[in-house]
Amino acid sequence: MQKPVELIIFDWDGTLFDSVGQIVASLKFAAQQFEQPLTDDAAKSIIGLGLPEVAQVLFPTVPKLHRDILKTYGDHYVEHSRGDQWFAGVSEMLHDLSAKNLKLAVATGKSRKGLDRVLGQTDSRDLFCVTRAASETKSKPDPLMLAEILQQTGIQADRAIMVGDTSYDLEMAKNIAMPRVGVSYGVHSVEVLQSFQPLSIAHDVAALHQFLNAQVDA
Repeated sequence: MQKPVELIIFDWDGTLFDSVGQIVASLKFAAQQFEQPLTDDAAKSIIGLGLPEVAQVLFPTVPKLHRDILKTYGDHYVEHSRGDQWFAGVSEMLHDLSAKNLKLAVATGKSRKGLDRVLGQTDSRDLFCVTRAASETKSKPDPLMLAEILQQTGIQADRAIMVGDTSYDLEMAKNIAMPRVGVSYGVHSVEVLQSFQPLSIAHDVAALHQFLNAQVDA
């Protein structure tokens, strides 16, 4: 990259936080309560979208049930997600990048309530200068949440990097001409991520940390 990196924006679930398994389990539990068919692959495929969009994609024929399904999902997730945690190496990576005076941010499909809960769970609120949740803006892949982060930080898109594990993350960044990095240890395949022309695809947190450090030091 020709211009120095000033801001790194991270997706949360599947990128920083090892929560994909619990999200799938909770979505399947909620679907079962309302006698709606749902496969693991279908549940996994929508991770990254805002909750209203999740309901529209997974349960398009029963719009009247969306609110109840999402509430059941949310209650089940909170009750059973105590084991969720950052992927190994994430804490060290975030603290190292922060120590280099980089601005860090979060752009997630979670609700604000859900994001605030896990920020508290990981004691990481102070690591991020801005966080945006899908419940307070437009869902990925619309780039509005990235535009809002850029506006709040005063940083141009070409001096930021979006890091995510799904096509929604990388498409969102591409839509605003922001450099992007994929991670293959989350939801979507390398082939899917590669179609959005990322700078790189990291296969673990250590590789991601090394790549981001190289961009900062370039």
